[in-house]
Amino acid sequence: MNKWIWAGVLWAVAGTVLAADVAATLIWSQRVELSPRVSGIVRAVGVKAGDRVKKGQELLVLDAGIYEAGVMQARAAVARYSEELLEAERDLKRTQELFDRTVIAMTELDQAKLRLARARAQRDGARAQLVRAQKDLADSALRAPFDAVVVARLAEPGQYAAVGLQPQPLLILAKAGEMLAQAGLTEEQAGRLKPGQAVSVTVAQQKYAGSVRNIGLEPVAGSREKGGAIYSVDFVFPSGDAILRAGAQALVTLP
Repeated sequence: MNKWIWAGVLWAVAGTVLAADVAATLIWSQRVELSPRVSGIVRAVGVKAGDRVKKGQELLVLDAGIYEAGVMQARAAVARYSEELLEAERDLKRTQELFDRTVIAMTELDQAKLRLARARAQRDGARAQLVRAQKDLADSALRAPFDAVVVARLAEPGQYAAVGLQPQPLLILAKAGEMLAQAGLTEEQAGRLKPGQAVSVTVAQQKYAGSVRNIGLEPVAGSREKGGAIYSVDFVFPSGDAILRAGAQALVTLP
């Protein structure tokens, strides 16, 4: 079992803190690993561990030359097939007029309709290729999905990033301005809590107003065999601009 769980149990038994106070460990409220959807050489990394970033901010870019070329090629194909579609529409109009005047047979009109359908399908396919090429180009840069702090930088310029079954994380981010304090509570303690209920979280003698986020429904593995069922409970609190680290110790004052 995690050290913070046994710390909470021992504190409760020894009576060294108030009955309503439990030991906890800080964890990120939201943590993501960013990986590219396309392969390429890392051209630049604009952040380092500890930096705060805004949602949508560009963090890392791959060498996008091949993807820019793909967009140009797809645009050219769209232009080409769009012209061919216009020509097919004009041809069908002329053929329809001739057919209405009984100058040509039905087979020629059917062929004109088939050419139009084929031209439209080619134009639509080219448009789809353009959308895909534009998406590949956009994905050659990693952007922050939300306001965050950079937890780890795992890439450097010149490094090759490959797309595979197991994505290669290049950056790790955590939600900025919010943390979780995770504690191990007895069945009785957990049973008195409700999601959203107000609590106080103390970190390094600094108090924060928090609330109950998640209450575990299953005991922590092995806790029953080691003295009684312990349930994991998460308490969320706004950390503001304070520099807090996952793994730091905290104290949660229960209601």
